[in-house]
Amino acid sequence: MAKLKKAEVQPLVDKLLELYPNAECALHFGTVYQLIVAVALSAQTTDKSVNEVTPALFERCPDAHAMAQISEEELQSLIKRIGMYKTKSKNIIKMAQMLVEKYNGEVPDDYDKLIERPGVGRKTANVVLSVGFGHQRIAVDTHVFRLANRMGFVKETDVLKTELGLMKAVPEEHWSALHHALIWHGRQVCDARKPQCETCGVRELCKKNLDVKKAK
Repeated sequence: MAKLKKAEVQPLVDKLLELYPNAECALHFGTVYQLIVAVALSAQTTDKSVNEVTPALFERCPDAHAMAQISEEELQSLIKRIGMYKTKSKNIIKMAQMLVEKYNGEVPDDYDKLIERPGVGRKTANVVLSVGFGHQRIAVDTHVFRLANRMGFVKETDVLKTELGLMKAVPEEHWSALHHALIWHGRQVCDARKPQCETCGVRELCKKNLDVKKAK
């Protein structure tokens, strides 16, 4: 499937933002530090599952200073309901210790410094910069990757190229809002296996549907 033409991109962006004007991060958090922990926990796990464990976790460890002191065993007991909890426990404690040692427990507003933290990859850093600090960023999770390629914003085979392609195709002022809109659309309408194309609000602008119409 080919990409959308340049003139076809903006109408699709506008419609997605119209359909999801209140789209935002679904993770529950109170501070930027709690946000980075929640995002790190969400890898290969649903936001709903993360939101079920973070209330008790953040009550026990509300900041990096407290998290740096907790044992792996205790942290594992607090988050054991989510996937990869042992690896995530180890990384979150190390991340907290590094934040305390280098930044007095504060999360740096800098991409290169963020990805130095254990368990913080490109997606997590972009979410933190966007949601926590208000930068325009596109974080590519499974929903964004699937929809960006299915709808024709890009035609790529990996996450990084998809992110870079979206940054090139979409005006910067829409990056963060589109990121959230794509996630919401992916969860509510554009399912991986059974997309609800018949009732989709962007059907007439989506490259998948445009190609189907041309083939008839």
